Amino acid sequence: MKKIAKRFPLSIVANSLMSLAMFLSLSGLVRAQGQGAQVIELTAKKYEYTSSPVHVKIGTTVQLKITATDHDHGFKIGNVPDGASPDGKAGLIFTSAQDCWLLKKGETTTIEFLAQTPGTYTFKCCHSCGLGHRGMKGQIIVEP
Repeated sequence: MKKIAKRFPLSIVANSLMSLAMFLSLSGLVRAQGQGAQVIELTAKKYEYTSSPVHVKIGTTVQLKITATDHDHGFKIGNVPDGASPDGKAGLIFTSAQDCWLLKKGETTTIEFLAQTPGTYTFKCCHSCGLGHRGMKGQIIVEP
């Protein structure tokens, strides 16, 4: 045993254990980051969004996958909850913020955000789609 101890210094054992601990903690971090976003599918069609209202938990990364089925539509949503000051702290953090996302007929548009402040966020169509265009609305409700 003494021969093995001389050839295999204690510092190597300590470094190996430290490396193993770091690997295990990093693999947990990678697993946490690798967990996907909550995917929510919506359909935009003549004067309505299906599957609304949408409920999500605070702290969730959300991917809205919206498909326009009858003709082009739009999607507009504020980043602060309804009733909050427009220049207040953003409650929805978008990966690529736009004033109006164009939803092309037959295509699926993906909109991704982090829901970080509880509240109700109303979205609406922002591409004129006919007589009922003004009533084409939906809601995302971020719950604690």
